[in-house]
Amino acid sequence: MEVLQMEELPNDVAPRQGGKLQNQTIPQSPAMADSSFMFGITINADGTVTRIDPLPRTTASPNPHDPSLVPSKDVSVNLDLGTGVRLYVPPNPPSGKKLPLIVYIHGGGFVYLSAATTVIHDFCSLMATSLMAVVASVEYRLAPEHRLPAAYDDALEVLRWIRTSNEEWLDRFADLSSCYLMGSSAGGNIAYNVGLRVCDNETTPASLEPVKIKGLIAHGPFFGGSIRTDSELRLFEDKALPVAKAEFLWKLSLPVGADRDHEYCNPNSGHNSSGHARMKSLKWKVMVIGGHGDPLIGRQKEFANMLVERGIEVMAYFNEHGHAAEMCDVGKACELLEKIKQFIM
Repeated sequence: MEVLQMEELPNDVAPRQGGKLQNQTIPQSPAMADSSFMFGITINADGTVTRIDPLPRTTASPNPHDPSLVPSKDVSVNLDLGTGVRLYVPPNPPSGKKLPLIVYIHGGGFVYLSAATTVIHDFCSLMATSLMAVVASVEYRLAPEHRLPAAYDDALEVLRWIRTSNEEWLDRFADLSSCYLMGSSAGGNIAYNVGLRVCDNETTPASLEPVKIKGLIAHGPFFGGSIRTDSELRLFEDKALPVAKAEFLWKLSLPVGADRDHEYCNPNSGHNSSGHARMKSLKWKVMVIGGHGDPLIGRQKEFANMLVERGIEVMAYFNEHGHAAEMCDVGKACELLEKIKQFIM
């Protein structure tokens, strides 16, 4: 089986930096100034962090009668953990027809951002409208206060919550039998690992019914490893995701004592043959999205090839953009969503 290429571009295409999404710009994280201040984070003595100059947030807009807004609302999943979802439905959804459900997991290196962060909110709003889908954007716990696998646990709990929830918008608009797991950057990592958890236990897919997952969409998935790839060396000081920043985020996110060849970080180091076999038997499709301006493109291609070797149907879309650049540029986002539309149809 081969990777089905939606678009392939040469390795030497120069990277492009992200622009704007609905007039919201992405400020660059500051470079390391000293041992306690790196990439917009102050490390505290107790192991927690203070996040410097957070990106703006947007409140949900649950009024479905305001034509200028994509309806959205926040729903708690676990009050004790502070987890939940922000739901989106397209304006004027078709009457009498239920829509695909995309369970979306935001990026931020497992350390930053929220479902309410403006660039995440805007991207999910655009996704709901462009794909005519219900979007459930996961609010999960962040590292290092909650190291992996906490984010995986939270996203899996959201799937179980969707199964049993009587939430009005899900009942009215969502086709639970047409569900896709999607994530950007670290969210792509989470989506993949949650998918493996679902597939690793043969009783889990049935226990999620009526939720039926049809596939995974890994957008610029955040993976790593102890040996640097050619793309990491080529784009070592990339403005969006320099290698030093990626390694710093892994240090904050992985279980204490784990290195970057841990299976959470390096999917090629794991041996989850049962999860992959089950994914194949369930006929899940996987879409892997990457850009030749992303230091992680080498790892994303390795990831796609590993899945193909395990017999899983993979559709790859590799463009010239930088790391998850579609999150902060409307034109790039619309281009990406057209490809995703082809995938889920």
